[in-house]
Amino acid sequence: MDACVGVVGLGTMGLGIVLVYAQAGFRVLATDSFPAARATARDKLVAVLAPRLAKGALDQATHDAILARITIVEDVPALAPAGLVIEAIIEEIAAKRVLVAALEASLAPDAVIATNTSSLSVASIAAGAKQPERLLGLHFFNPAQVMKLVELVAHPGTAPEALTRARDWTLAAGKVVIDAPDRPGFIVNRCARPFYGEALAMLEEGRSPGEIDAAMQAAGYRIGPLGLIDLIGADINLAATEGLSRAMSGHPRYHVFAALRDQVAEGALGRKSGRGFIHPGEAGPAPTDAARIALRIEATLINEAGWLLAQGGGTRDGIDSALKLGLNFPRGPVEMLAAHGAHAIRATLAALEAAAPNHLKTRYLPAPILEPS
Repeated sequence: MDACVGVVGLGTMGLGIVLVYAQAGFRVLATDSFPAARATARDKLVAVLAPRLAKGALDQATHDAILARITIVEDVPALAPAGLVIEAIIEEIAAKRVLVAALEASLAPDAVIATNTSSLSVASIAAGAKQPERLLGLHFFNPAQVMKLVELVAHPGTAPEALTRARDWTLAAGKVVIDAPDRPGFIVNRCARPFYGEALAMLEEGRSPGEIDAAMQAAGYRIGPLGLIDLIGADINLAATEGLSRAMSGHPRYHVFAALRDQVAEGALGRKSGRGFIHPGEAGPAPTDAARIALRIEATLINEAGWLLAQGGGTRDGIDSALKLGLNFPRGPVEMLAAHGAHAIRATLAALEAAAPNHLKTRYLPAPILEPS
């Protein structure tokens, strides 16, 4: 394959994206503004591949071929041969706009520029571009070389041919590409908020982390919401929640719970700090009302997906696929709705709204998808 992909930003996500395309046979040029990041990139790539090599999932010849396709270059102008460049730098819109301008000056006129942002508006990044039609979002999930899902995000001015190249090359790299709206949180980060948020609401009511997580594991989830916060990092989860809350004008569906802020303030970030909501322990046995806990969380997941659909964001199948691939959910929100029935979900949400404290009022108002037919 002659196609060449560029990557800017050699942190964990950027290095993962480098491997995504190199493993699929693409030539990859990669850079970072920090010399130390460029100097250590190859050693880090070797370290990521080492476990697969050691257990025989990757043979030496394939390992060497992957690395041979990757060239670490000094600066953005050296990315000139690339037909698709993905930026994975800091989540600051000003920095991304500066980088986009540098890429426009360096790349061929038909090269596609993609942002891996998880929290910023693609249209806002494109607003500073001379050729906004070639800019789009390609949102990978961490670790990029493992997770199958990529959200493809167009802003209103994105050219169809740019979308076609980004989609085709990413599909060729073995990913499942799902169209996502250029709305706060796209699909996964928005629709997943109730998974964490409703667990935190129950903590606020006095339930234990172990009970909540055990209930969700009993319902078929590989990991409960609080264990997932421990895995991701409470600080990362807090930043994502705060960002979405700001973008959604502080609506109670995106309330930032004190328990999450307290975890971060105390340094109890989860696995990376050695202590979290669940870590280093286990969730334990499921409580007697496990089904009720799972129904509550799934009702709010269904409702959030319903509000996104009502606003023209994505499709039912797309939302289901995104949540299953992006978070390893056993079923998507629309599948949950089919299993429980709209009546049971409306009743659950109505009871939650009636009992909600003042700071959560309107959190549980039902989306149009739940209206009786």
